[in-house]
Formats: sequence, C-alpha cells, structure tokens
Amino acid sequence: MSVVTITRENFEAEVLQAEQPVLVDFWAAWCGPCRRLSPLVDQIAEETPEIKVGKVNVDEQPELRDQFGIMSIPTLMVFKGGKQVATSVGVPAANPKQAILDMVAKG
Repeated sequence: MSVVTITRENFEAEVLQAEQPVLVDFWAAWCGPCRRLSPLVDQIAEETPEIKVGKVNVDEQPELRDQFGIMSIPTLMVFKGGKQVATSVGVPAANPKQAILDMVAKG
C-alpha cells in the first residue's frame, strides 16, 4: 500500500475512520531526522498492507500539528479504532524499522 498524504480535510476519513491500524508520520522537508526516517516509513507502507501509513507535513498542516501538540519532529503516532494509541518522537536508535513495527503491534 502506498503512503497517503494526510491533510486537515482528509484526516477523519483516512485516519479516524480507517478499519486497520494507521501509522502517521508528522514531518517537514527541512528536518534531517525526518529525511532519515522517511524511507523506513515508506518501506513499512509497501511491505505491510495491514497497516495504513500516512504522512502529515507540519509546515503545510499547522492545524493538525497543533491539534496533536507536535513539538518535535519526526513524531510517529499510531491510531486504532479512531483513537491515538501510541506515540514516538525522534528516530528510534536501534533497528528503527522494527521499533516502528513493534510500536504499531503493541499500540
């Protein structure tokens, strides 16, 4: 499954009403750690069809950034059944891809 661009307009339909778990990556183009994390998030989207993956550009979507209190990026959030169940800030140090998958599974 490909990554979905999440906006204020489609957030409810793409994230809150999704039937499967949703991994949301809050990022910005100027953020070095975001650029490091992005390929891993893209891999998860391609390799794990049971997880919906979306990205929120915090510069283009300040309403969503503020709604979720994003103070540092990258921030990853997991939503299940319309509820936020897990959050991770920064790039996980050891085996980041597995850490992200574990966060989704436990969330």
